[in-house]
Amino acid sequence: MDIYNQIGELGVAGVTIPEEYGGAGLSYQDLCVVLSELAKSSVSYAVTLSVSTMSQSILAEFGNEEQKKKYLPALTSGEEIAAFALSESHSGSDAAALKTTAKKVEGGYILNGTKMWITSGGIAKTYIVMARTGEEGHKGISAFIVRDGAEGFSYGKKENKMGWKVSPTRELVFENCFVPEEDLLQTEGMGFKIALSALDRGRITIGSIAVGLAQRALDEAVKYALDRKQFNQAIFDFQGLQFMMTDMATEVECSRLLVEEAARNFDNGIKNQKVACMAKLKATDTAMKVTTDAVQVLGGVGYTSEYPVERFMRDAKVLQIVEGTNQIQKVVIGRCLKKEYAQ
Repeated sequence: MDIYNQIGELGVAGVTIPEEYGGAGLSYQDLCVVLSELAKSSVSYAVTLSVSTMSQSILAEFGNEEQKKKYLPALTSGEEIAAFALSESHSGSDAAALKTTAKKVEGGYILNGTKMWITSGGIAKTYIVMARTGEEGHKGISAFIVRDGAEGFSYGKKENKMGWKVSPTRELVFENCFVPEEDLLQTEGMGFKIALSALDRGRITIGSIAVGLAQRALDEAVKYALDRKQFNQAIFDFQGLQFMMTDMATEVECSRLLVEEAARNFDNGIKNQKVACMAKLKATDTAMKVTTDAVQVLGGVGYTSEYPVERFMRDAKVLQIVEGTNQIQKVVIGRCLKKEYAQ
């Protein structure tokens, strides 16, 4: 938390949140720059900031005035972290199939269920939790604000992950957890709309993190190739490696431009789901390919912890999975194409 607190002191813990709630009042294009730069040093901290900012944005857009004043200032200052709880063991990509329930009682709701794969689980203080208040399917889902320490709310298994080592991923367990009625976001049945809004943001921010990670991997590969000598010349001058690195550079730049377009669309109120999905798909696939190639450029030392590229490769993989798997991105892009060409 000390490092995250310092991120807050720099004024970037609430980049897109209005100044009246302690944020910087900037755009998603600005947030993408912050996340890309942070990801060059630590994807774990970039993801923590991304998810917290996404959750803050949900509060800023869908929360009432009392909720915004109550929860946002501690988050925008970096004093606290927010997290988003949608996924469950049997409802990953099929988010509308979630089983966590919220039963209406006097003065609020009783939540029961378990959330999985929650970024910042255990260190966040404010959680945006999706639970079922009504019928099966997306229409029966509602969104709640749940605070760390609430009675009946505990933390389950902490995942031992391949990458993102500094960012905890944990189960959230709700056992007759009481949530006051004033912590319902909007009205009952609005949860799925809120979740989709969060994912729209998440595609862009994860794309920007992927771009920053890929750029850092490229930087490390090129610097090493210029310095490393074999057969009396820098290995950069061998055409095979040079072509590999020019391909890496081209893919990074293509990804950056696509993410920038998606962020610009979002800032201008242009709903272009196809471009947002393309940005997430392209940038994260690029991050996986570029980090893997960076390990190859460094050879044996690239496979050791002496150099950071092996960490980059491990951190890149899950970017293809979170905020909608890349296969789901392709499904959505396909639907958009079909709709475009059927007109």
